[in-house]
Amino acid sequence: MSQVDKQLDTLKSEIEQEIPNGITVTDVKYEGPELVVYTRDPKQFAGDGDLIRRLASKLRKRITVRPDPSALSPPARAEEAVREVIPEEAGVTDLDFHEDTGEVVIEAEKPGMVIGRRGSTLRDITQEVGWTPEVVRTPPIESSTVSNVRGFLKNEREERRDILERVGRQIHREEMSDDEWVRITTLGCCREVGRAAFILSTPETRILIDCGDKPGAEGEVPYLQVPEALGAGAATLDAVVLTHAHLDHSALVPLLFKYGYDGPIYTTEPTRDLMGLLTLDYLDVAAKDGRTPPYESAQVRDAIKHTIPLEYGDVTDVAPDVKLTFHNAGHILGSAVTHFHIGDGLYNVAFSGDIHYEDTRLFNGAVNDFPRVETLVLESTYGGRNDYQTDQEDSEAALKEVINETYEQGGKVVIPAFAVGRSQEIMLVLEEAMREGEIPEMPVHLDGMIWEATAIHTTYPEYLRDDLRDRIFHEDENPFLAEQFNHIDAGEDERQEVTDGDECIIISTSGMIEGGPIMSWLRHIGPDPDSNLVFVGYQAQGTLGRRIQNGWDEIPVDGWGGGSRGDTLTLEMGVEVVDGFSGHADRQGLENFVKTMNPRPEKVLCVHGDESSVQDLSSALYHDYNMRTFSPKNLETFRFK
Repeated sequence: MSQVDKQLDTLKSEIEQEIPNGITVTDVKYEGPELVVYTRDPKQFAGDGDLIRRLASKLRKRITVRPDPSALSPPARAEEAVREVIPEEAGVTDLDFHEDTGEVVIEAEKPGMVIGRRGSTLRDITQEVGWTPEVVRTPPIESSTVSNVRGFLKNEREERRDILERVGRQIHREEMSDDEWVRITTLGCCREVGRAAFILSTPETRILIDCGDKPGAEGEVPYLQVPEALGAGAATLDAVVLTHAHLDHSALVPLLFKYGYDGPIYTTEPTRDLMGLLTLDYLDVAAKDGRTPPYESAQVRDAIKHTIPLEYGDVTDVAPDVKLTFHNAGHILGSAVTHFHIGDGLYNVAFSGDIHYEDTRLFNGAVNDFPRVETLVLESTYGGRNDYQTDQEDSEAALKEVINETYEQGGKVVIPAFAVGRSQEIMLVLEEAMREGEIPEMPVHLDGMIWEATAIHTTYPEYLRDDLRDRIFHEDENPFLAEQFNHIDAGEDERQEVTDGDECIIISTSGMIEGGPIMSWLRHIGPDPDSNLVFVGYQAQGTLGRRIQNGWDEIPVDGWGGGSRGDTLTLEMGVEVVDGFSGHADRQGLENFVKTMNPRPEKVLCVHGDESSVQDLSSALYHDYNMRTFSPKNLETFRFK
């Protein structure tokens, strides 16, 4: 009998001692980080609302209780009973019964009403029918991504359970080493923006944090081939942790499965869906540009199938000696500051990912409240000594001024923006400005993946700022459903109609003008001196967006918009830069993030910024707060303890 089997037998005995007489436990299994308890008496389990909580506290495990198949009401009878228990105003749109696990997935417009106060309605459902309810939100805006991901995971349930059982046994295996050390190896995004990737290793465990590409630098990928990374074999990684879905952090996660990785990916649920959307588009853009994609769509599906979503604040075992907790990073939907607690109080490391410290229209500001952090790996995109962004109110005023001036000239405003994050932020500004009469009412055309990404945002309103979440819960107040927003879905014909039409605003991907429909808009509207191109987000070095910002007016547009490959055009439209809409903290925000940590970290590694930015921030943190700081290069290893 293996050590894990002995552990499960012991846990089963402990559970049987804690539960009341008359409740049977038929099996106990690990599924990923959770301990799953099977019982013939799910109704009695549900009758004691505190029983599972007491067990979880005593055993220090995340516990799920599932019914033995013999305890289940037939699905047809159960559906009728479930619908009677749930209030009608919850807006149930689908019930899906899974007999292999005894779960019923309830899709509803208002999940909170299905859950009930402190889970009371969920317990009532189990008491009534025996099935274990799982609740998901019906997207207010139909999302093909969310629908496809949910359908795919439903079809792969059996294989996914096998994956989770295997991962669970790996997490709870016996520790083999008495050594105590922690290492971080930098595989990318050091003294540069993009290709984020780090290895966190202990004598027991190797975890990869992020695996992205580098915008504007084809072929520059993380140093995955080194012994610390995949050089030892992808199968030797214990886990992958993804901070957020932007491609400079997520683009190459599916590539790991091409090289034999078969383990878990830990991220938030919205990041999982956005990763699927963005990586599939990444493959599509590569194919259209005549480049060989680094992996196939099958590997994207592998990544989704292996993802274990975690919620903010949940402390989760991901290895025998590592616990992981996600906290809101304020950057994009589902973005997370990742906190690792290593050993039994041995060491704590936090990776900021990309952060925004102040509240924005979309998100509450980044969380920096941790019990302990000895080392912080901190993004430095705007870490330069002069990288102070305009505050939100002034930025919005500047954008409205450009829009009003362009409208009076009879021109159009073209805004290149990331599909995820900046686009939704700008949509909120425009919706309010038109509602308040601060800019004229006019169509706002959304091109590329922006509408689909917006639909995903409305699926997960609990990840958004409190007041915005409340508005999305009320359909007549949902700002993303404002009538001026138009999704471009007919390609060049519709773009030509917009070009020939009246004043309007166009928000289009890609945000750094590296391919995508923005190239078509440059061809259509670039020659119009009455129109304006407005940058609202970071333009990395080497990208066409940065070159245009710096004064380029001869633009390669290749085959976009009906032209021929190799075509160029002269940009006659105005170019404006409106700071303050970035999803990244500026220099002051980064310093405040560190300054208000209590206790402060002993060491800070400044990463994900141009060379001068990381060095400026590193120097300032050292002088102002008397902490050890570093601006590492790629392929450096830091040993702690």
